[in-house]
Amino acid sequence: MGVLSALMRGLVRGADRMAEFTSKRGPRTFYKSRGARPTGVLTSSRKFIPVQAMIPEFVVPNLEGFNLKPYVSYKTPAGTEPPMTPEMIFNQVVAPQIERDIEEGVFNEENLEKYGLEKTQGGKLFKLHPRNFVR
Repeated sequence: MGVLSALMRGLVRGADRMAEFTSKRGPRTFYKSRGARPTGVLTSSRKFIPVQAMIPEFVVPNLEGFNLKPYVSYKTPAGTEPPMTPEMIFNQVVAPQIERDIEEGVFNEENLEKYGLEKTQGGKLFKLHPRNFVR
């Protein structure tokens, strides 16, 4: 919406309707927040009852001896590795498994699900990211 059309709309419909929608201007139930979900419910008597299932639970792993820091500066140089192609992923992940199975004599063309093939791939032999490869 352009500036002139917004200004014209504000003049025709009333400038008050163009103001920001806040908790003071909205209905009684409107509460403008910063994206946090409520952790309970309000009853009809305006009493807040916390619900245990609505309270988020953060599972934090033990990071003792972890060397990496949580921040990566924007000044870090770009990576030197080329982007992964489907052929590179196939050669790194699936091809060694197939070669090992052929050497052992247990390779079966009907059991390609073992290597990441899914029937719903629309005729493609392997997905771009096989399920056993880190995405």
